[in-house]
Amino acid sequence: MRDTNLSLTFMETRPTIYIAITNHGFGHATRTASLAAKIQQLCPDILLIMVTTAPRWLLESYIEGDFIYRPRAFDLGVIQSDSLTMDKVATLEKLQQIRKQERSIIASEVNFIRQNRVNLILADIPPLAVAIAHAAGIPCYMSSNFGWDFIYRDWGGEFVEFADWMGKHYAQCDRLFRLPFHEPMSAFPNITDVGLTGGSPRHAIDTLRSNWGISTPPEKTILLTFGGLGLQQIPFENLQLFPDWQFLTFDVTAPNLPNLIKITDQKLRPVDFMPLCGRVISKPGYGTFAEAVGVGIPIVTLTREDFAEAKFLVDGIANYSYHQILNTEEFFQSHWEFLHQPPQPPRQSQPIAKDGNEAIAQAVLEAVSRKS
Repeated sequence: MRDTNLSLTFMETRPTIYIAITNHGFGHATRTASLAAKIQQLCPDILLIMVTTAPRWLLESYIEGDFIYRPRAFDLGVIQSDSLTMDKVATLEKLQQIRKQERSIIASEVNFIRQNRVNLILADIPPLAVAIAHAAGIPCYMSSNFGWDFIYRDWGGEFVEFADWMGKHYAQCDRLFRLPFHEPMSAFPNITDVGLTGGSPRHAIDTLRSNWGISTPPEKTILLTFGGLGLQQIPFENLQLFPDWQFLTFDVTAPNLPNLIKITDQKLRPVDFMPLCGRVISKPGYGTFAEAVGVGIPIVTLTREDFAEAKFLVDGIANYSYHQILNTEEFFQSHWEFLHQPPQPPRQSQPIAKDGNEAIAQAVLEAVSRKS
């Protein structure tokens, strides 16, 4: 009944939420799109403005209703050639450029926000979103398991100055929804811890099996997913060592192999195929980890020594999921013997909360209701 009342409250003045997504890979876009979808589900009258450089088709795979797509970037995350290879020099140059353009970026978005009568910004997790919101006279809520200040500070050197700059913006955030597998995020003054976010499977298993010709049992069906940037030099030759297994990938550049199915339908997502699989092989990433834990599928992950968030992510799945943690040598230079080994059980006996989408959506709608 509460959700219906929220919807009715907004009938005369349509609420509008400006959702700003960090310009880094696909993970931030998909996890935030899942939140947007929940907000839209609870309040169909709401107008969503999705502000991101991620492709529209990716957002549409999570958000079934209408939204405004505004391709803008207020940060860059890390410039990478693939999901593991970072270019710190190019990242630093781009950070310098964004900081020089800070005032013009803010001014441009403030005009847009006022013209469209936006009520609130929800961001994951570009620092300038806070300044944009407050210059426009509206609150800024954020959701994430890490801040970019944390990533850059760990790199040291010239990146520390940018970490301090970002931390000052984060310190003005009205409310942070801190996702699981998180770093302390100490720059934020008002923190609410929530459960896992992300998408849920929405297709019948038998239909997917039939449409994609998947006949192997789950224990011999493996999902390979390395985010929107993919992963160069995956040792696909190892798949020939498992001729009676089936591997699935969303990488359209992968080689054509008899036991590798390339999923090319942009309406389908990795989470849709997870119930068919016995394991998902990935790199550290909140979106994939959260969806896999939500489905209950074991996770095989590479480690990342040069990305500070990775430790918290890997510890998270070790605590709450059946898992296998590989170093790069075990993945790139072995014959994937790990597939013949059982995953390790989670260290924690109590399951993790999975209500993050609902909790954040309700809080956002209540805030917009007060603002309206």
